[in-house]
Formats: sequence, structure tokens, C-alpha cells
Amino acid sequence: MFYLDRAATTPVRREVLEAAWPYLTGVFGNPSSTHGVGDAAARGLADARAAVAAFLGCRPGEVVFTTGGTEGANTAVKGIALAAPRGRHVVTSAIEHEAVLESCRYLERYHGFSVTVLPVDRDGLVAPAVLAAALRADTTLVSIAHADNEIGTVQDLPALAAVAHDVGARFHTDAVQSAPWLPIGLDRLGVDALSFSGHKLGAPKGTGVLALRGGVPLEPLLHGGGQERGRRSGTEDVAGAVALATAVTLAATERDTASARATATRDAIVDGVTGTVPGAVLTGSPVRRLPGHASFCFPGVPGGPAAVNGETVLLELEQRDVVSSSGSACAAGSAEASHVLTAIGLDDETARTALRLTFDAELTDDDVPVVVAAVADAVHTVRALGGAY
Repeated sequence: MFYLDRAATTPVRREVLEAAWPYLTGVFGNPSSTHGVGDAAARGLADARAAVAAFLGCRPGEVVFTTGGTEGANTAVKGIALAAPRGRHVVTSAIEHEAVLESCRYLERYHGFSVTVLPVDRDGLVAPAVLAAALRADTTLVSIAHADNEIGTVQDLPALAAVAHDVGARFHTDAVQSAPWLPIGLDRLGVDALSFSGHKLGAPKGTGVLALRGGVPLEPLLHGGGQERGRRSGTEDVAGAVALATAVTLAATERDTASARATATRDAIVDGVTGTVPGAVLTGSPVRRLPGHASFCFPGVPGGPAAVNGETVLLELEQRDVVSSSGSACAAGSAEASHVLTAIGLDDETARTALRLTFDAELTDDDVPVVVAAVADAVHTVRALGGAY
């Protein structure tokens, strides 16, 4: 079986399980407890925080452990906006994850914020000039993802963040998809806050990080014991933090080699699918793109086959031992066309034909023609059935 849905989740790595196991068994203490059992857990938590900080190139005190990308994005968007000493205006893009979009809508509904949603171009890119035109004297926060989970487009974050900082606004980025592949960090990307999730890079689900630049005010979403320097109350998941720290350390060690291999594989899949499937269209940027990410739509061909049903193609592919997706796992089963695909200019019918193949560096050159042939055969089968069952 080919598992080509790594943008949705990844298996937990054995090294990660082995590192976390002691903190699920013998070193089980509450890290806030003032005794030896608690001290041992606190040391494990501190070591994990230092390792994540090294991965991000920031200070350990700037690392906040969360339950994943959704909590991190909610905490950053709501927490920074509500604590900011200026304005009630936030800016985001039309292709953000719902965790960001719904957080912005929450601020609009319940706290009187004004929200500007920026358009993107055909490749899914936000132009710095478009952002600059949307900024106001009362803009308090800009939140734009580093890389999109559905189309793989990677934004020029340093340029966008610099524009926001010119007017004194803070900048948050959702780095869930880029963390496994690209160098990230507050300074590297020029941002004030960055969130990502552990289960996209070999750590367990329920683990994540919000990196918050020192001095940036934050209104916490969770109140209580004041853990995580008052930014997220609740007894820390030491085993989860150790697991996440181990996963990011492994990712950093392997990143350059893995990214180069996955980029070559991605390009071969793109060439194979667009060269063998009539009408196949690559979605997202062909250049500014995540390494292990190939996404397509299969619209109707004038005078030829009709547009296919993306969900039906997925079923056909699974019968051919290829597990994939049509886009964000969070929106699976929705009857609505993807907001990301319509934002880049695709009509609803075409957007419903989406296929996303996301993979790691273990997919080999020999595997590529097998995957391409499976995609071509699945699309042909669905088109022969008139687009759907």
C-alpha cells in the first residue's frame, strides 16, 4: 500500500515512542510538584522545551506546548488580538485553515473586530502589495500560513511580515505543513508567533507548539494554574512534549536530504500525472511548493470526458492500494467546494475534482510510475462511468 496522505497525519516514529515511554511510566510526575518525582518530570519538560527552541532558533521561554495546530492558531490569533494595546482590525488570507478563519470570525462576532480577508493569485500566493493596501493604522494582527495544506503553495513570509511590521502590526503564521519540510522559526521567517502540530512529523496526535516572541502580549484561552508562563494553564503533557521534541530533532537532522528527494519525486509525479491524464491541472504554485506535495484537479475536457468526482477517484485509488485525499482532512465529507480551490479561481465543479498526494522521502523512483498509473487508471475509470458512481 502507498500511503500518500501525510499532510493529514503521519505514523508515530519508533524513536519518538521510545523517548516518550519513560514519561508515561516511571517518570510520571506532575512537573509542577515540588518533590523528586515532580522534579524528574520537570527536567524532562525543560529538556524538551530546549530541543524545540533549538529547532526553531528561539529561546526556550518562547516555546508554549499545545495540543496541536488548531489550539496554537486559536491561541495566537485570539490571544494576540485581544491583548494588543492597539486597534480592532485583523488581516488574514482567503486560503487559511479554518482554525485561523474561524478565530478571526469569532473576534468579529464577539469582540467587535474588523476582519479583512486577502485574495490570492492563481498559485495561491498573497502579494505583499495586496497586504500593504489592506493594512490600517488600527491593524493589530496579520495571520497568513507559511504553506497551504491543500495546494502546497509556500508564501514569502519574510516579505509579508516586513510589510505588517511597517505599520506596527504583529504577524502569526500557521506552520503546520511547512514544519516537516522547511526551516522555520520566529527570526528565520520574521514573524512574532508561529504554530505547528506534532502529528505531521512523526509525533503523536495531541501535541503541538506555539512559539511566541518575547514581549508579545497574549491573552490566554485557558485559565487556571498559570502553567507555560501563564500562557496556557493545565498540567503539561511531559511525554507529549518529549515526543514532539524528539520528532523535530529527527526532522531537522534529516530535512535537507529528505526535502531534496521528495522534491524530485514530487516533480516526477506532477510530470507523470499531467502527461498521462487528459485535462489534469496542477493546483498551487509549480515553483514555491512543498517538497512532498502534488495536488491536481481533473475538470471536464472540451469535446471529451466530463469532470470527475474527486471522492470517487479516492475510492478507486484505494482499490489500487493508493491512499490519498481530496484536500484537508478537517473538511472531509463536506458537500461544499474547497474554499482554497475556489479562492485560486476554480469553479465549484472543478474544485470538487481535487486529488492531493502527499508523501515522504521513502517514496522511491520505482514507486512513481506505479502511482501515476494508478491515478490515470482511476480517473479513466470514473470518467467512463460518467464522472461518478
